Amino acid sequence: MFIDSHCHIDFPDLAAQGDALFERMAAAQVMQAVCIGVNLENIGRVLALAAARDNIFATVGVHPEHTEGEEPSLERLLELAAQPKVVAIGETGLDYYWHKDKPEWQRERFRVHIRAARACGKPLVIHTRDSAEDVIRILREEHAEAVGGVMHCFTETQAVADAALELGFYISISGIVTFKNAQQVKDVAQQVPLDRLLIETDSPYLAPTPYRGKMNEPSYVPQVAAEIARLRGIDIAELAQATRENTRRLFAGMNA
Repeated sequence: MFIDSHCHIDFPDLAAQGDALFERMAAAQVMQAVCIGVNLENIGRVLALAAARDNIFATVGVHPEHTEGEEPSLERLLELAAQPKVVAIGETGLDYYWHKDKPEWQRERFRVHIRAARACGKPLVIHTRDSAEDVIRILREEHAEAVGGVMHCFTETQAVADAALELGFYISISGIVTFKNAQQVKDVAQQVPLDRLLIETDSPYLAPTPYRGKMNEPSYVPQVAAEIARLRGIDIAELAQATRENTRRLFAGMNA
């Protein structure tokens, strides 16, 4: 039994599949999934999906790539975080790949999310791309260790993973770990303590081998688990149990 700790099944191409998507999840023994908020304009559909499905949970936040629409205030994030089945704040973080000038507004938005997480006592879902040094620095400055969280779709070095682990964060591995040229991700997947590891699809993106090039979905998360288990030399059932327990420990609201 698996949990997809990070997916975007509210996105139109996946949402349009209706019950069939959840039937495939069940057939693949994917028992629960966390649907991640990326902006405030569409947060209603994330919350509605979680409300309609017993096995779906939600997060609330504004992705660092989102530059238009409502800017998240502390008050607005706390209002949304109080909604039923919201288990975390995010997706938040920094992305210097798309924002190469490293804008200050992006760093300030990240700080607002961390402050919201601390105020409501819920963990953070962190996105980082070409920005790991600043992400870790800001997490430290804002005392994010008080709530912890997860470094999602992790592609950074072991040193960055170690810094996040020191702050009480978990490391989540996506389908990238199945790609032949993703040696750094494979190495981290082997080294992260088993009790701090999560698995995800980040669907509809980054479908794992053998589905690479297709639209990703939660039913593919066992492929991620299988590759990590192979790399670590353990049975997939052990990996599934550990990541399932880790996800529920991090996102305490999933146990309600």
